[in-house]
Amino acid sequence: METKRRIEDSKVLVTGGAGFIGSNLIERLLSQNNEVVCLDNFSTGKRSNLASFLSNGRFSLIEGDIADLDTCKKAVAGVDHVLHQAALGSVPRSIDNPIATNQSNITGFLNMLVASVEAKVKRFVYAASSSTYGDHKALPKVEENIGNPLSPYAVTKYVNELYAKVFSDVYGIETIGLRYFNVFGRRQRPDGAYAAVIPKFIGLLMDKKAPVINGDGTHSRDFTYIDNVIQINQLAALTENKEALNTVYNVACGENTDLNRMVGDLTKFLSEYDKDIAEVKATHGPERKGDVKHSLADISKAKSLLGYNPEVYFSDGLKQTVAWFINEGEK
Repeated sequence: METKRRIEDSKVLVTGGAGFIGSNLIERLLSQNNEVVCLDNFSTGKRSNLASFLSNGRFSLIEGDIADLDTCKKAVAGVDHVLHQAALGSVPRSIDNPIATNQSNITGFLNMLVASVEAKVKRFVYAASSSTYGDHKALPKVEENIGNPLSPYAVTKYVNELYAKVFSDVYGIETIGLRYFNVFGRRQRPDGAYAAVIPKFIGLLMDKKAPVINGDGTHSRDFTYIDNVIQINQLAALTENKEALNTVYNVACGENTDLNRMVGDLTKFLSEYDKDIAEVKATHGPERKGDVKHSLADISKAKSLLGYNPEVYFSDGLKQTVAWFINEGEK
């Protein structure tokens, strides 16, 4: 029997639901006739991301922290699927504050696992990270071959994978980890010291300010549009393939783009709305501590075991992202 590709008529918990990825998941799940619970402490998520859901009778918000076990237990009550997105992201943030990163990403993750086991949640799908590959130099990145972590953030995301595997072995809960590769798209924050590169550069270019590229611009990433992430979260939650369980998957497009090309494409797409942006030139600064030089995913495992196939590749995703920021984003 073919795996269902859409979560429908279910009760789903999305942790970190006020964030970029979480709010996009919630929007899609509500459109598919699900009851959705959002757990968020708003440390990085935005209330505006949830504003359009608050009037929906099938949406409920729990304002709380995954670092509190009782809050986690309340959130998982009666749910069919857990899509765990809550975390403190960003390599630089983890270097600046490793204790806070550990508290959210390891203590919070463990609390969610414990609560899910107690609630007899069948499957726990969680956001893992491509940072787990660390200093392993081979490209493309294959799930079973990792190196040494290069940041506190990378340590925490690898520990998540270890805990998930132990909990599946010891307690019987089904887990699937999704190693996201540089996700971008609508609702991603352009502001703050730890903003992701694409929304940050969009914001700067729209303000006619020169973006600063860390290093010479030859660093490359397997940029992954948000719709691909929504797809694979649903596939992971629904798969009936036993071989697909209790493991991790790369979530990417299997193609990489360097930062110089990314800035060039952004400038070109934004110039279609404001021709003066074409005159804004990026500058270069020092490389960032803890950054991986190149990132490129092998997505054959996700294709073969989950039926994943990227819906939107980099260039089209970037065009859609620019259009969202022009029409709906914060100016």
